Amino acid sequence: MDQRRSPRASERKRDPERTRALLLEAAAAEFGAKGYAATRTTDIAARAGVNKQLISYYFGGKEGLYKELATSWHSSAAEMASRHQALDEVVSGFVMTTLTDHGRVWAWANLAGDSPPTDEEFFQAQVEEMRQRQAAGELPAGMEPEYVLLALMAAASAPLTLRQSAGQITGEDPSTPEFAAKYAQQLAILVRHLSHRS
Repeated sequence: MDQRRSPRASERKRDPERTRALLLEAAAAEFGAKGYAATRTTDIAARAGVNKQLISYYFGGKEGLYKELATSWHSSAAEMASRHQALDEVVSGFVMTTLTDHGRVWAWANLAGDSPPTDEEFFQAQVEEMRQRQAAGELPAGMEPEYVLLALMAAASAPLTLRQSAGQITGEDPSTPEFAAKYAQQLAILVRHLSHRS
């Protein structure tokens, strides 16, 4: 496709939901591989197999696409962190996201600090969830929920953010599903001790 022309009406109407999904999937892969600043809309469009003008049409540009991706991730993450699940299960689930493009996008955002701010409201809701877990006795009374959340996020993301160190410490490859599952299991045991659920 010619990347310079605007998308024809037939292209925009052909299957908008599928096109949006393809662009979001491609964006997650590109942002996860390169970070926000280094990712080009041309590369996202090429990966999705669509005209790059559709990024502007559907999302208003690169920043809008990134924010839509973050909103999608927040929805999934909020479901994973539901109080209907025990905290150890929640943390284990987040360990497994280190294998995904979303995990890498989040890591890039934190390490590079160059992406649009998208997470504050989501994180404030998660702090409130932790407060409610604490009120229900799942966390010791003397702990501050926002710091517990930060510590658990750091622990859950270790296979991704501390990949080299994790490999040197364990002698295993932290990028594999087997490592993530084993680490998730061990971290869950630690969290159960924190919440007095052995």
